[in-house]
Amino acid sequence: MMVASAMGSNRSRLLQTCTVSTLALALVVTFEVVVLGQGQTDATFGLGRPPTAAEVQAWDISIGPDGAELPEGSGTTGEGAGVYSQRGCSECHGPTGVEGPAIVLVGGEVNRRTTYFPIAYWPFATSIWDFIRRAMPYHRPGVLTADEVYALTAFLLHRNGIIEASAVMNRESLPKVVMPHRDDYIVPEPWTPGTPRGFKRQP
Repeated sequence: MMVASAMGSNRSRLLQTCTVSTLALALVVTFEVVVLGQGQTDATFGLGRPPTAAEVQAWDISIGPDGAELPEGSGTTGEGAGVYSQRGCSECHGPTGVEGPAIVLVGGEVNRRTTYFPIAYWPFATSIWDFIRRAMPYHRPGVLTADEVYALTAFLLHRNGIIEASAVMNRESLPKVVMPHRDDYIVPEPWTPGTPRGFKRQP
């Protein structure tokens, strides 16, 4: 009993020591972070440099739903068919966009388990343009020109029965495309930092 009691006492003292040490270490780290944050606000530590305007522009490629950021350029459904075959899209999606092995680009059903939404279910045509430019082709994203992206977007929209074969996609016409399931989506209200967030269904 005495041995067990002594072991329990030693264990208790060890836990107390570890707890105190951990708290002390946390306080030291917090103090150093605060001091560094206050004393090095303008320091660069000799590393890096501010990005140039050209570098910022190269990365600032997000396209909003209204398409305000879309660049100049244009593409037709016929041109898109050529880009689709020449740029290797068929290698992943198949010659007609349904053979795979990657996800189908023509038709398809919503699969919420895998968060897969076919092109026809996307709420904005501009988002399709944005994704193609940002992520395709899979093995060399970013190599497509603006004209090629417009052409591919036109081709896929036509193949999904959303636009006519004669349609030309550009920065004016693309945002006007009405996606079939647009009204199924609820989008956030315009938000200003410091105000509560809310959601509403767009008309």
